[in-house]
Amino acid sequence: MAVVAQAQPNIALIKYWGKRDHSLNLPAVSSLSITLQSLWTRMSIDFNDELTEDTLQVNDRGAPAMLARVSHCLDLVAGADRRRASVVSHSNFPIGAGLASSASAFAALVVAADEEVGGIRNRLELARLAGAASGSAARSLYGGFAELIAGEEQIDVRTVCEASDWPLEVIVAITADGPKPLGSGDAMIRSESTSPFYSSWLERQDDDLKVARAALLSRDFAQLAAVAEHNCLKMHSVMWSSRPPVVYWNSATLSCMETIRALQAEGRAVFFTIDAGPQVKAVCLPGDADAVAVALQQTAGVIDTMRSALGAGARLVDPA
Repeated sequence: MAVVAQAQPNIALIKYWGKRDHSLNLPAVSSLSITLQSLWTRMSIDFNDELTEDTLQVNDRGAPAMLARVSHCLDLVAGADRRRASVVSHSNFPIGAGLASSASAFAALVVAADEEVGGIRNRLELARLAGAASGSAARSLYGGFAELIAGEEQIDVRTVCEASDWPLEVIVAITADGPKPLGSGDAMIRSESTSPFYSSWLERQDDDLKVARAALLSRDFAQLAAVAEHNCLKMHSVMWSSRPPVVYWNSATLSCMETIRALQAEGRAVFFTIDAGPQVKAVCLPGDADAVAVALQQTAGVIDTMRSALGAGARLVDPA
């Protein structure tokens, strides 16, 4: 019988961009993220003696381009001599579009695969395996506010604050529904090798983390907003200054940022963050979430909006 796990995407407030070690997929900088509740990926795995090779379906379609990464991740969890697996993935949000779909997918994958081989690993061990497949996936093992600490040889991840301790809300503005033109991994390599700002990005990351951590622990929304927006814009400055430049934004991305600036001028507690894609995430206090959702839905170029509270980390779920 298949084992099913669910994980939510996480949105980095203090970003991860660049790798310390590409062979081990170790991030170059530490990061701080929030795990969403309403967006999810469910991974079903069935190890089967009758299969001669792994199979993968994503949202009811074959996904041969992703199969090698999935198979490698299964090898890390279950061993290279494992039985072949039938893997079925479903997400309720656009994938490959800058919404951390790979993070939720690989977080769910390692939880389900580990259960298939006896459930022998703790959460941190699973996070390290997920991170080896997708750098940000390690954070989706944890709920609420998670900090990933980039070490020389391996990562550490911890929950800084539970979702219930500071129940922020996130409005996601979908400004494009297709896959992004350049994957994050290739874009990072380009930035590392060509951006004149990359070394400064590495040097200043710890400062941003300290400010964000302090804001989180003191529930200082204004301070968190300021450092999160600053860190986001620095990351995209590294991308834009790469050769050739990596520009994921579109006109609707900029329009959403203008909408959020207008909301801030009205006194709304909201700030933006944007990952490696064109989608805008508006983080806000619950009392302002309705107004933020309406304003973003009415912004020119926005295809749709999705609203989410903060949620739990990756976990097993009952098969549908």
